[in-house]
Amino acid sequence: MHRVLGVRDLVLLNIAAVVGLRWLSTAAQIGPSSLALWVLALIIFFVPLALTVLELSSRLPGEGGLYLWSKAAFGDLHGFIAGWSYWTSNLVFFPSVLLFVSGVFVYAAGDRWLPLAGNAIYNAVFCLVALWGATLLNIVGLSRAKWLQNIGGMATWLVTAVIVLSGVWAWYRFGAATAFTQSNVLPHIGSVNELTTLAIIAFAYSGLELGPILGGEIKDPRKAIPRAILMAGVMIAAIYIAGTAALLVSLPTSQIDLIGGIPQALAAVGKRIGVPTFGPITAGLLALSQLGSFGAWITGTARLPFVVGVDRYLPKPLAVLHPKFGTPYVALLIQSTVVTIILLAALSSATIHETYSILIDMTVILGLLPLLYIFAALPMLRRRATADTKGIMVVPGGAVGCWLVSGLGFSTTLLAIVTSMMPPEHNGHPGLFFLKVVGGSCLIIAIGLMFYVRGRHAQRREAIHFRGSHAADNVE
Repeated sequence: MHRVLGVRDLVLLNIAAVVGLRWLSTAAQIGPSSLALWVLALIIFFVPLALTVLELSSRLPGEGGLYLWSKAAFGDLHGFIAGWSYWTSNLVFFPSVLLFVSGVFVYAAGDRWLPLAGNAIYNAVFCLVALWGATLLNIVGLSRAKWLQNIGGMATWLVTAVIVLSGVWAWYRFGAATAFTQSNVLPHIGSVNELTTLAIIAFAYSGLELGPILGGEIKDPRKAIPRAILMAGVMIAAIYIAGTAALLVSLPTSQIDLIGGIPQALAAVGKRIGVPTFGPITAGLLALSQLGSFGAWITGTARLPFVVGVDRYLPKPLAVLHPKFGTPYVALLIQSTVVTIILLAALSSATIHETYSILIDMTVILGLLPLLYIFAALPMLRRRATADTKGIMVVPGGAVGCWLVSGLGFSTTLLAIVTSMMPPEHNGHPGLFFLKVVGGSCLIIAIGLMFYVRGRHAQRREAIHFRGSHAADNVE
């Protein structure tokens, strides 16, 4: 593969991949305590994740990222589970991102298109066009596909600036729409909704591990990846905290919609200041920023089955590169086909909001499972390494610092996985919710284990055949 990504591209990739402005609405729905949860998740999850990825990516900078780290620390099976869970989490996640974009895009025409928000046909057509358009861009190469990510990263900054500035303006002119008191700013960890939101917020901070997956296509990855993570990390935290605060200032908590919260808030500010086009314009920019995020994830996750496919645990065609563009086009096509099936199946069996919530919770479980592996891999690989740390971004604090970062990140991730299994407080069918979320996640992992066992048997047969052929040649 060609090395076409520099530090600037990686910074924008990290912003586009990590920052999901859709999480602002999710967080703001529980009120001012969400601000404290952003800070808490920053300390107990994001910082440990950044430090872990910095050391592991500089220690093992090759293509594959978390798959390579898990495999090096715990062996082939666990490397495969980490890679499979990470890849399939995105196959579940992609439909929710696309549904968010389609739900936001209807606000771009003001009130005229709002009835389409709950229309399954509109959502299906919009999502499929966006999905396959991004797929084709990635097939023709990163040199072209990276423009979608870069534009998405820039649009994310622009929309965030608009959200924050409009919140400041609304507070200055009209006062805060949400009351901020000491009692409602402090989180109530005993609340199921706040625990579930903390899990989603922790997941919202994940994504720094995506860049190292593209190690084979990054210019000087040992230096570029750490620099990009440090630069992007500060920007990501600022976007989330300031953006959520701005939403709460612009709209009362009770009026913030799970999908349309941001365009709702901006439209409300626009009407107050006498600029009715303010909401629609920013809704279009928000949709563009989320398409950039979607493109970034397609770019990275399509290469994960490529790496696993090289090790012959998955069908061999996944490892085939396009003869002209040098991209894993078979993996991209299969990935988008599976996403299409999941999307259409989900739209046919539930409402848009219910589908969105179930897909998010499944994504949290499958997406955070691989992070358990990399947090556990940090002290394992540190212990096996040589004393020479030249060129390696070592977690500070020696062995104690290493175990502290690993333990804190692992515990937070495990808590987030467990709490994401809990049905919402006002869910009418908690048993069915649990079955869909947990049962669906377990089924996906079981399918992966079937592929692994099949691949191992195929490897053994090839090894026996090779030894038999070699012995026959020696006899002759």
